[in-house]
Amino acid sequence: MSSEEAGAMSEENTQKSALVPRLRFPEFREAGEWEEKSIGDSCESFSGGTPSTINKDFYGGDIPFIRSAEIDKNKTELFLTIEGLNNSAAKMVKVGDILIALYGANSGDVALARINGAINQAILCLRHETNNIFVYQYLSIKKEWIITTFLQGGQGNLSGDIIKGIKLFFPLPDEQQKIADCLSSLDELIAAEANKLDALKTHKKGLMQQLFPAEGETLPRLRFPEFREAGEWESKPLGKVCAVLQGYGFPEALQGRNHGKYPFCKVSDVSRAVAENGGLLTTAVNYVDEDDLSTLKAKCVPMGATVFAKIGEALRLNRRAFVQKECLIDNNVVGLKAIYGIADDHFVYILSQLIDLNKHCGGAVPSVNKSTLEAIEVIIPAPPEQKRIADCLAALDDLIAAQTQKIELLKRFKKGLMQQLFPVLDEAPA
Repeated sequence: MSSEEAGAMSEENTQKSALVPRLRFPEFREAGEWEEKSIGDSCESFSGGTPSTINKDFYGGDIPFIRSAEIDKNKTELFLTIEGLNNSAAKMVKVGDILIALYGANSGDVALARINGAINQAILCLRHETNNIFVYQYLSIKKEWIITTFLQGGQGNLSGDIIKGIKLFFPLPDEQQKIADCLSSLDELIAAEANKLDALKTHKKGLMQQLFPAEGETLPRLRFPEFREAGEWESKPLGKVCAVLQGYGFPEALQGRNHGKYPFCKVSDVSRAVAENGGLLTTAVNYVDEDDLSTLKAKCVPMGATVFAKIGEALRLNRRAFVQKECLIDNNVVGLKAIYGIADDHFVYILSQLIDLNKHCGGAVPSVNKSTLEAIEVIIPAPPEQKRIADCLAALDDLIAAQTQKIELLKRFKKGLMQQLFPVLDEAPA
């Protein structure tokens, strides 16, 4: 056999092996290869018309108007009248339809519709010939590839033709259903655990409202027995309670290291700590070493500090992270460190969650500076009562962090399982 023939046979075997998944349910292991089809050939598809075709007088009815950021929601902010629907190019989708966001910041997002409603041209609706859930799960795992392939250069928009041209591999309907059922059961488990997390957060929020004085008051509604005779809490500017820690510019030459002595935390790292680790900041995407501190002329943020975004849209989200390891922060992040003898670190972390920075930022781009933060008035008790409150809420924070991590592990498990259950070829645009 010539080397050319051997190479051709090897390529053919690789292609064939790629047409079946690496993991297959026992009853389908002899079912043969999956069939390649484009989304356009296997799904009914449609979008609505442009928003300008809907007169403002047509809003305010009973028909949910689904925008691209709402494709996975149980409710919408806008509603159409019947007249509005009939006199516009908006089109109706139903529960269980596949919705793909084509425009805006969430281009490439995919969801199963949770409500019957109307869509415009910013959303593509798909209805598969046999199994919407199978296609939805398949597109979910391909989302990153879709964004990387078709949204390069900051274009930010997809089109229905792009999506319909994407090719997927399909097994027989029974195997589609088995995969859909398996992944749906995981989704239900993740949703149940997310509900538990929401319940913990709601409980913490309610408890904080009891343990801290309401606006304009100096005593909380709920107080631990040993402090019921301790008198009123004291009003102080935040700058008298904690030190405000500034961040540093992060030269591009130092970026890209995924290990080192000190995490160099950006706004995205703060957001990730909140989303994936219950607010505990332990890691970052970038790291620096001891020698870099002198290059940056930077001081580390100590363990126990509270950090958050000080500029941009991230500020509006009011996310706070609690530093668990000595680190650096960039100049879009700011830190708070309790002044010894005046405040408790964990109390400051909790107190900061009650400060709405939207009330203190100004300018076209929302931002706060050191002096603005230092001037914010807060109400605090004596350090022993701070410690008691912090210890109580820290136990809840630990539960929230553990539950958050549990959900993240389930999501990672599902992602890994999906990579086994669907065939993988070298991705290429259709």
